[in-house]
Amino acid sequence: MIASPNTTPMTEGKEKVPDFTRLTDLAAARLGGQTLVCSDDFFAPMENLLKEGRGIFIADKYTDHGKWMDGWESRRKRTPGHDWCILQLGASGVIRGVDIDTNHFLGNHPPQASLEGIRHEGEITELEASSWTSLLPKVPLEAGSHNFFEISDPGRWTHLKLNIYPDGGVARLKVYGEVFKNWDQVGPDEVVDLAAALNGGRAILCNDMFFSHMNNLILPGKGLNMGDGWETKRNRTPGNKDWVILKLGAPGVIEKIVVDTHHFKGNYPDTCSLDACYSPHDLLTAEDLATAPWTEIITPQKLEAHREHTFEPAVKNPFNYVRLNIYPDGGVSRLRIWGRVAKTDHS
Repeated sequence: MIASPNTTPMTEGKEKVPDFTRLTDLAAARLGGQTLVCSDDFFAPMENLLKEGRGIFIADKYTDHGKWMDGWESRRKRTPGHDWCILQLGASGVIRGVDIDTNHFLGNHPPQASLEGIRHEGEITELEASSWTSLLPKVPLEAGSHNFFEISDPGRWTHLKLNIYPDGGVARLKVYGEVFKNWDQVGPDEVVDLAAALNGGRAILCNDMFFSHMNNLILPGKGLNMGDGWETKRNRTPGNKDWVILKLGAPGVIEKIVVDTHHFKGNYPDTCSLDACYSPHDLLTAEDLATAPWTEIITPQKLEAHREHTFEPAVKNPFNYVRLNIYPDGGVSRLRIWGRVAKTDHS
């Protein structure tokens, strides 16, 4: 039996943005998510659903089909039924919440939507005929808004089907959850990026991300541009230190650390250092993280513009949290924490 989800949209502004938005967007195109097939995308292609951001609006931009829109938009339905889109998650996992974002869709948003899921390894032709599990019943959508909904089903999913009733446009679909990684398939001597989003790593907390989000640090591949990294604002306080904390996908012995300032040329940090700790319990609050047993594993090291910096820590204890400190401020494109999974009692 599936527990009933919260079917009242939780919108930004007057109401608090839900905590699940701190989790990984499992459907993000940057993580490998892709739309596979839809019933109709006459006005705007389904691929837009999984792009970054919320979508933009260009007042005077039109296509041969009509107004250009940054989202997925079907034509006005004149027959019975509803429109739908099937997508493959970039990483399978447990879904904790979704945002069906109708940003800029005002007179053309769907009044209602629902979401179904499946765990499936076959071809798309098989997927279309497969049995789907309801994750979110038909719920109302607000126009031009975030529409946040909690998902209570504990299953692990690989594909989703977004249904809209009867037609219309959705700017973005964000699917927040926890990446599944089968660590039993990783050998004891295999070195993997323990912090990578695809391996279940997560950015937990930072003191500043004025220009770009901390989650970018652990995305796959090289940064695309200066906005595709973690960048703090200019800080004028003498002796300032900015920091970001990551939870590793699994506890591990860290062999190598890569701090990549790719694209950051006039705004890279002067210096960085790294701390690590192990906790069998989740460290979720600022107080938890402040009182954690941190160990400095990389002393302050000078950084350079637009290059990868590799460090090898001497400490060989198992850790499951790392803290990157940058002095005094600036931007880092990617952070890689290469190590071996520690087969501890808590792993």
